[in-house]
Amino acid sequence: MKLLLWIVVLSLRSPAGSCGSAGVVFTKHPSNQTVSQGNEVRLGCAVEGVTEPEITWMKDGEKLYSTDQVFLTLGEQHWETSHSVKSVQQQDAGQYWCEVEFHGLTFSSERAWITVEGVPHFTQEPQDVAMFAGIPFNLTCAAIGPPEPVEVLWWLGGVQEGEPRPSPSILHVPGVNSSIKFYCEAKNARGVSVSRTGTAHIKELPEAPVSLQIVGMVDNNVTLSWKPGVTGHSELSTCIVQVSRRSTRRWDLPQREVQVPPHLHTLTGLRSHANYSTRVSCVNEVGASPFSPWLHFHTPEAGKTVPSAAPRNLTFDLSEQQLFLKWAELQVDELQGRLLAYKVQWTVGGEAQEPLLFKENSAHLSGGGRFFNASFQVAACTAVGCGPWSSPVLLLPPSAQVRVPRSHMWVGLLLGLLVATIVGLLLAVVAQRRGKEMQFGSAFKSPGAETSVSFTAARSFNRNVTDLQESTLDGLCINDELKNKLKDVLISERRLTLGHMLGKGEFGSVREAFLKTEDSSVQKVAVKVLKSDITSSGDIEQCLKEAAYMKDFHHPNVIQLIGVSLHRRPGQRLPIPMVVLPFMKHGDLHTFLLLSRLGDEPFDLSLHTLVRFMLDISQGMEYLSSKNIIHRDLAARNCMLNEDMTVCVADFGLSKKIYSGDYYRQGSVSKLPVKWIALESLADNVYTTQSDVVRTHTPGTHRCL
Repeated sequence: MKLLLWIVVLSLRSPAGSCGSAGVVFTKHPSNQTVSQGNEVRLGCAVEGVTEPEITWMKDGEKLYSTDQVFLTLGEQHWETSHSVKSVQQQDAGQYWCEVEFHGLTFSSERAWITVEGVPHFTQEPQDVAMFAGIPFNLTCAAIGPPEPVEVLWWLGGVQEGEPRPSPSILHVPGVNSSIKFYCEAKNARGVSVSRTGTAHIKELPEAPVSLQIVGMVDNNVTLSWKPGVTGHSELSTCIVQVSRRSTRRWDLPQREVQVPPHLHTLTGLRSHANYSTRVSCVNEVGASPFSPWLHFHTPEAGKTVPSAAPRNLTFDLSEQQLFLKWAELQVDELQGRLLAYKVQWTVGGEAQEPLLFKENSAHLSGGGRFFNASFQVAACTAVGCGPWSSPVLLLPPSAQVRVPRSHMWVGLLLGLLVATIVGLLLAVVAQRRGKEMQFGSAFKSPGAETSVSFTAARSFNRNVTDLQESTLDGLCINDELKNKLKDVLISERRLTLGHMLGKGEFGSVREAFLKTEDSSVQKVAVKVLKSDITSSGDIEQCLKEAAYMKDFHHPNVIQLIGVSLHRRPGQRLPIPMVVLPFMKHGDLHTFLLLSRLGDEPFDLSLHTLVRFMLDISQGMEYLSSKNIIHRDLAARNCMLNEDMTVCVADFGLSKKIYSGDYYRQGSVSKLPVKWIALESLADNVYTTQSDVVRTHTPGTHRCL
């Protein structure tokens, strides 16, 4: 039964005039044709017994997809189609037929050949070769018709080599001493074809590699990549990598041989935070290329290594007005990382003070008198942390500076602590005997049978010296509008008690202070004090304008004004303005971020915390923009952190109010924070509320974090 079924199927697929049970009959078949190259050729095919058939043309077993196919209706179930090529080429030569599908069966016409006569076409053209000088080699060229026969003629270095010979042809070259060009010509009855031009190269040394670079650096593993130079017409087999370490002297490491391709190599076993140089040479069968230029690089710092040594030779120059410290720099091997800062720690009266950070190996501090009998130490800090402290150095007043042996230094410190303890006990006894405070002094009651009263004045008077009167805004050369704006926030100087300095800037300092309020309670505040050597009414007015701006601010992310006070100076016409601000427990954002990495106890700041900092700053700046205020000095040092870690935008010394329009033009020359100002503002002296916005094309991109 299966054999009978296969016979039926084969009969249905029979070619040429067979119709089978389906009744599909080809009434016209394509015919063999021989045409000249460039002429038109047309093939025809007709089928009967199918309604609207799908007739497909085939060439060498592949379907043809042509827009030149035409369908004609010869009868109700009789169709004819044709396929044409307008300009026949050698690639059009081959076997053609047509097919039609009917009820899942495929019927095929007879096959026909198209033969294209023309100039020969190449089946193998001569290729480039590379060899050593004087070594024989062969070249091959093959071409076919029709028409046949086809002959090949060789040209070597522009000169004909021998006579034409039948295709395919092999030319034997006894050897050349320099590069030479060659090609072949193929000729038949229709004409001549010319092959591509090849080159016979002489193998030579490769050129030096190029584009040597570092593509990866993980811990102490450095991945190099490079590109080969001209290979000298011979494949590269290996490349040689040389490495040297540069410290006090150069150390050449063993060179490494790398198989190529790929042109990559990872250097392992390198030291942390060290300077290295590397170069590469590549080798082919002729020899090694010259080396590439040296590539210098620096390995990263070790993951958990702080500086291994403390700064040495800490010296000082102390006077009543200033203190100058200097110490020796650490060597690269001692740092074990990139130096970020030197931390200076000082202790006075047994109490450690806030550490200071310096970029250089020296420090210049004003007010040297406050450092008398203080002990100083220095440590070097990298991104990982700070190294060990240097030996403490005791700063004695100039009159008492003597060279004390190191072994006696600790004895002096212990004696100082003992004296301080005794003084503290005496003060405690006196405090216990304190009586009731009176308006003009304090009364004490002595023990014993008789009652005696002693009196200590709270304030002394000298009839020969005129007491300094309280300063008012009327004594300042400022406009009436500014006076009216500040008169209700003026604070008497008597209510302020200034403490130690918190920071220092271009035009003044910020000091810790205590403000006595109306209800006799005490509030801890920060006071911004203009420099005492500033006598210009313009500078004083600028300081008070900053306070006037802040008076109108009411936003949790913008620092608010508490008040303004005036400090009267003996012998000076104008008082010094003091701007009273809320005390910010965690100081400025810049110092806080540094201490998170370089402090005695570094701490991690989560991404959530950093994003919250940025949101606080953005909300503060948005508020200032809504008030038409241009800040012009937005930086981390001018962002303060209060007790609950909320960031407040501060320091409005360069701020400007936009009264009309949407921009402010700087008219006069003044000191500006170039690093944080947008490039367009530096170029045109024009500032808008957008000048403060963090932007990707200006140096202010990371002005806060």
